[in-house]
Amino acid sequence: MSAPTDVRPAALAGRWYPADPEALARSVDGYLADARTPEVPGRIIGVVTPHAGHQYSGPVAGYAFRVLQGAAPDLVVILSPMHQPARAPLLTTSHQAYRTPLGEVAVDREMLDKISRKLQGAGAPQLTEVGRDQEHSVEIVLPFLQQALEGEFRILPIMLRQQSPQVARKLADVLAEQLAGKQAVLVASTDLSHFYSAQQAEQLDQRVIQEITALNPEGIYQAEEQDKGYACGKGALAAVLWAAQKLGANHAEHLQYSHSGEVTGDHSRVVGYEAAVLTKR
Repeated sequence: MSAPTDVRPAALAGRWYPADPEALARSVDGYLADARTPEVPGRIIGVVTPHAGHQYSGPVAGYAFRVLQGAAPDLVVILSPMHQPARAPLLTTSHQAYRTPLGEVAVDREMLDKISRKLQGAGAPQLTEVGRDQEHSVEIVLPFLQQALEGEFRILPIMLRQQSPQVARKLADVLAEQLAGKQAVLVASTDLSHFYSAQQAEQLDQRVIQEITALNPEGIYQAEEQDKGYACGKGALAAVLWAAQKLGANHAEHLQYSHSGEVTGDHSRVVGYEAAVLTKR
């Protein structure tokens, strides 16, 4: 297969994770090796993973991708928020591939086009393409996928600027329809609460974790409405939960939780990180 000619450059290398390929591979492999995950019965439909810099959230992300280690999906769907300014509700890359220091990861352009048309037909926003974006929540998980998965795979990156339940649910419906029968894995890229004390964060984050393990996407929104739990990628997380259930997921398991204070030593203002796996048993 010829290499893509239009590639999104690595925007985070050297800042959010190591720029040297060998150092990055060692670092990610270390996070994977350190993750003491339980045996996961059934078929893995999706995972939940954080998206901060590797030094902060890598130990938790390692759990999410350890359960995928050795898997060989054809397609990985990465749903995330769009933290950067954008007018469009749903965005994706205009490039044919993403680059990290570990190599290039091809984008499934054909599937993206199909999903965009299906979204329009369902009365939802189409996917708007962006080039050379600085959004971190997709790129940060790619080195984990590159080290954990076997064989070649393509990605389907979708970034939600509008994270309403209406948009998330329509996106989930379209994804589930298009992914049925395919060797695909869903990835929800999200952090949890931001800048509360560690004690407050753990209480708030526990509520969101409860909704994840209950496979209750509506509860993600209810938690925020009640000021009892937060996720910066709530729409991406809810869409993955809805789509996963339509694809047969009937069990969700919490794998690991931590927060940035465990790394920085500052427990006065932390960011929460969660890893979970969604399976069909």
